[in-house]
Amino acid sequence: MKAILNVIWLVFSGFWLACAYMLAGLILCVTVIGIPFGIASFRIGLFALWPFGREAVRRPGAGAPSCVGNVLWLLLAGWWLALSHVVTGVILCVTIIGIPLGLANFKLIPISLTPLGHEIVSTSRPFAARGDW
Repeated sequence: MKAILNVIWLVFSGFWLACAYMLAGLILCVTVIGIPFGIASFRIGLFALWPFGREAVRRPGAGAPSCVGNVLWLLLAGWWLALSHVVTGVILCVTIIGIPLGLANFKLIPISLTPLGHEIVSTSRPFAARGDW
C-alpha cells in the first residue's frame, strides 16, 4: 500500500514539492554559511519526494546550534516551503482520494519549518531505533 500511495503522491504533489526543496537548497548553497541549510533542504526534498513509509524523528544530541540554525532556516526558506505544503494539502483534501495525500502534506509542515536536529527514518525500523520508547 505504501508503494501505491508513494506513486500517487509523486504524480500529484511530490515532484513539485521536491523541486521546491531542491531549488531552496541550491539557493542556500551559494554561500558557505548556507551550505548546512542547503544540505538539510536536499535531505527533506528527498523525504517529500517519497514520504510514505518514512518519518522524521528528533536526532538525539541536537542542541543549541540546531536551534539557532532552525531560526535562520525559518527566516530564509522554511516559511514558504511550509506554505507550499499547506496549499498543496488543502487542494488535495478536496477529494476523498486525495485526503491521505493532503494529510501527508500536513505531516511535512513541522519538518519544513525546523529541519535541523531531525533525521528521516523508515517506519519499518524497530521503535528503539527511531527514538520511540
